Amino acid sequence: MTIESVRAILLDVEGAAAPMSFMAQTLAPIARERLGAYIAEHAEDEEIEEALEETGRLMGGFDLKLAEAEALLLRWMKQDRKATPLKTIQGRIWQDAFESGATTGELYPDVADSLKAWTSSGLRLFGYSSASALAQRLLFRYNAFGDLTPLFEDFLDTSIGQKIEPASYSVIAERLDLPCGSILVIASNEEELDAAKSGGLATAFIAREGGATSGHPVYPGLASLKFAFDPQPG
Repeated sequence: MTIESVRAILLDVEGAAAPMSFMAQTLAPIARERLGAYIAEHAEDEEIEEALEETGRLMGGFDLKLAEAEALLLRWMKQDRKATPLKTIQGRIWQDAFESGATTGELYPDVADSLKAWTSSGLRLFGYSSASALAQRLLFRYNAFGDLTPLFEDFLDTSIGQKIEPASYSVIAERLDLPCGSILVIASNEEELDAAKSGGLATAFIAREGGATSGHPVYPGLASLKFAFDPQPG
């Protein structure tokens, strides 16, 4: 199937570019095990301090003690809550793990070649994930295929808006200065794709395991997407 008039791609990570098992069985345990010690060590770092303050605000404006913040963040992790301060802190913990060589990003085999083919044809490429922008950069930098971050124009996260909210995609289209319909969202989450579609964006559901039914066009992987690239401004 050919996707018409695409000018930019918003690529999700979990399930589309990276196996869900890597996120759940490798990255999540690293964050969970290091969380308490990390926030204790870095509580006065500006970014971590702001994340902890925002965690308290999300709970109604409470000034949380570190032990309280740790317990809350761990509960959010268990609930798979897409809270921006949690994702910020997870990204910083993973940065240590990636940069030290303690872990390496795992990507599906078709990802690197697909990204290179898309950008070489003139498509604009963006990451958009509930994982922080930093976490996305780390995954695409530290992996078996080499540093893929230069292929991306930018990495977007929940600081721009939650992925299940149609308004987030309108904000992104305005930021990219593109018509909504010329932006393709590639993901493996039906609810997020529903929001993107409601926002007027094109969608593609990636079903790596096959057999998926969806209200969106379904593809077995990134390599199966074919584009009719429209380079004209609009």
